[in-house]
Amino acid sequence: MLRIILIAIVLTISLNSINTYGQGCSDAGMCTIASFKPFNSNSDSSTNNQFTIGLYYGKADHSITVWGNYIEYQRQLTQQLGFGAKLTTLSQHGNGINEFGISDLFLSGNYKFIDLLKFTLGLKIPLISKSFISSKKTLPMDYQSSLGTLDLLVGIGFEIKNVQFGLALQQPLNQNKNEFIAENQSINSILRTFQTTNKYKRNGDVLCRLSYKIKLIKNLHLTPGVLPIYHLANDHFTDTIGVEREIIGSQGLTLNGNLYLDYQLNSKHSIQFNAGIPFIVRDTRPDGLTRSFITNLEYRLRF
Repeated sequence: MLRIILIAIVLTISLNSINTYGQGCSDAGMCTIASFKPFNSNSDSSTNNQFTIGLYYGKADHSITVWGNYIEYQRQLTQQLGFGAKLTTLSQHGNGINEFGISDLFLSGNYKFIDLLKFTLGLKIPLISKSFISSKKTLPMDYQSSLGTLDLLVGIGFEIKNVQFGLALQQPLNQNKNEFIAENQSINSILRTFQTTNKYKRNGDVLCRLSYKIKLIKNLHLTPGVLPIYHLANDHFTDTIGVEREIIGSQGLTLNGNLYLDYQLNSKHSIQFNAGIPFIVRDTRPDGLTRSFITNLEYRLRF
């Protein structure tokens, strides 16, 4: 146990020293639901339920620090069919602004065609849609606890020996009600440097996960991986005179690196530390998902 804690501390310190910026996947949602995470299958066939609680920390653009937590429940109905539910919250701090809010509810079902192939279908349901307001000013997306969109989640995963491959689509079915306009902020306000997202229209993402599981010692596994995310088209906003504008540079590729450290305490209890950093980023990320790094710690109970 001490070895796990020391490794987690070293990884966290190392990631804090990195100054590149990119899209943190944990906020968008699809890649963090249990059925799409690497090697999350239940190793104990006698248990059909899994409860997870987690906490994550990251650094965002504009000197913003983010904290989040979540609870998740998975139920295996049959050998092939299961479902899951996940509830998330998010807290952002920076530039004299402190916000906390409930985020999203994720509902997903998964079907295993064969032992190695699994299909996932789900929804991300926003629990807020209106902009957070601080001191009577509408805040940019960087301070919102949710993207505010109802999203369709579709994914397929394939596992063979120690290799896992996953491919997924996260597509908004509606748009949020953000009203932030940068040029309406006071002349000396830091908020003038943020992207305007009035009547923000966000496009979907296609993401892919490739990971490889390495056994370090008994009950301790290390899983490095890569996570490309392609934003399918440029997003849009509406300016002060009612004209819809394209946000140039918001389409494109983000390439993340991920590292998972799993320790199985026994057949019922396990803990996981994971971390991610970007290697390639989009030119513009108006959704507020920018992260220079993100770390996550979770506990799982199977019963």
